Amino acid sequence: MPAIVAAPRRRAGGPAPAGEPPPWPVGFRCGPARLARPATHDANETPRDERSGLVRFARVQRPGGAGYALVRDTEQGLVAQLIDGVPFGNFTETDQVAPLEQVRLLAPVIPTKVLVVGPDDAIGLPAQSDEVHHEAELAVIIGGLARHVPPDQAGAHIAGYTCANDVTARDLQARDGQWTRAKGFDTFCPLGPWLDTDLDPTQGVRLQCRVNGDTRQDGTTADLVFGVAELVSFCSQFATLLPGDVLLTGTPAGVGPIADGDRVEVDIDGLGTLANSVQAEAG
Repeated sequence: MPAIVAAPRRRAGGPAPAGEPPPWPVGFRCGPARLARPATHDANETPRDERSGLVRFARVQRPGGAGYALVRDTEQGLVAQLIDGVPFGNFTETDQVAPLEQVRLLAPVIPTKVLVVGPDDAIGLPAQSDEVHHEAELAVIIGGLARHVPPDQAGAHIAGYTCANDVTARDLQARDGQWTRAKGFDTFCPLGPWLDTDLDPTQGVRLQCRVNGDTRQDGTTADLVFGVAELVSFCSQFATLLPGDVLLTGTPAGVGPIADGDRVEVDIDGLGTLANSVQAEAG
């Protein structure tokens, strides 16, 4: 079965959907005097609310895009005070304050993916697994928003293709009964070397995997259980696909173990070679 690796999701700016407050209210610049004095905080310093003692951050729509604000409890009610920076590092309080009820709130964080690495980066072998396998695959890169797309229109939503190695902790996959942990370790999804816009996977493009020069997998895209158009269409029925999202399409026979010191190459005709070293992580 194919795996899906989703790029970080971002909610686009622009008009607020019906029933939501508009972006940052025009005209609300400065709040009470005690909030209007900018202050800089480093990662080890957390500003606490004067009334409740709580620290609350909100991700909000602001002019020019999303940003973060401190949520303050004042005598006038809850307000949002914009900050320059992010809650996870250094930031500076600004003098821009607005009633919270008039601010458009967004999801508080944007998840990041650290399982994706590039060419020549190392694949880390986690101490939790004794059986990590390579899986050479064709990766489909989404180029335009796709939702409820029929198969015959899927191509219009594809930016191009690249090589992928869907690294899997096989013992954890069997033990857990599902794939999230087994395929979700840091560095477990090398991609590269580049995005190609001209590849036609319907033509039976050859796909190989070599470990230390020995060929382990050798197949073509004609062997895919599900075609690329079918995959894009299917996934778009339950998840909106955004530009930069990645779909992995399945792997040929021959998957096998990799070990500390190995060099793994995924080669797809027309896409070049994705090469990565393998490195045991400290327990």
